[in-house]
Formats: sequence, structure tokens, C-alpha cells
Amino acid sequence: MSRHKQRSDEEKKMLITRLRRIEGQVRGIQKMVEDDMYCPDILTQASAVTSAMNSFNKELLACHIRGCVVEDIRAGDDAVIDELVTVLQKLMK
Repeated sequence: MSRHKQRSDEEKKMLITRLRRIEGQVRGIQKMVEDDMYCPDILTQASAVTSAMNSFNKELLACHIRGCVVEDIRAGDDAVIDELVTVLQKLMK
């Protein structure tokens, strides 16, 4: 079963902007590989993408906790806590 979350226009815009920036960084790395750039330079850019993805994940997680988790707990659905723990375990690998 797939769940959905209604996001505000502002939240959606912010998340999509971050993802588009990351997408551009990945395309830049691809071009660096195609252009036979020096490995440490590519690795530096790849590290920047990893950092950008981590920032995206933190922001999305914060939105999830402030919205979905709080709403579910207030509605008496404590299963959301187990779901959150599972998500955090996946993020911390």
C-alpha cells in the first residue's frame, strides 16, 4: 500500500529545488568522467553530492516528523514510531 502526504507549495518547491541542484551536480560529475578528469577532482564533486543528499534527507525527515509523525501520534497511531525508527536505521547505514 502506498501512502501519500499533501505538502505545502512552499515545502514542495524547496525540496524540488534541492533535488534539481543535486541532479545538476550529478550531470556535472558525469561530464567530468566523460572528459577524463582527474579522479580526486571527481571524488570531491561526488562527496559534495553525498553531502547535498544528506542535507535533503535531513530536511525531508524534519518535515516528516513535524507533520506525519506528530499527526499520527496525536491520532493514537503509535506504529508511526516504529516506522520512524526503521527509516532512521536506513539513513544511518
